[in-house]
Amino acid sequence: MKRPVRITHSLVSLLDALSGAPAQWWHGYDLSKETGLKAGTLYPLLSRLESMGLLEARWSAPQANGRPPRHLYRLTSDGRVFVRDLIATSGAVRAT
Repeated sequence: MKRPVRITHSLVSLLDALSGAPAQWWHGYDLSKETGLKAGTLYPLLSRLESMGLLEARWSAPQANGRPPRHLYRLTSDGRVFVRDLIATSGAVRAT
């Protein structure tokens, strides 16, 4: 059984960024810059949301020789519904 998501400031900040462009693929680094979340907070949140089916993730091709591929993230349809419901019940995330 999946644990419910605790609604924290970090989660709201992350969902706010992701819901601003729900079809866009985001790099973790860009999400960190957008939200101000440190890697030790951001990546566990991303992993948890992905395991719950609220985010999808894929690897990008390296952009330059010698650069590793990067993980990309975006909201799933369930994730968009989750954000919409969160807005409706708490107004925690900006309405988009």
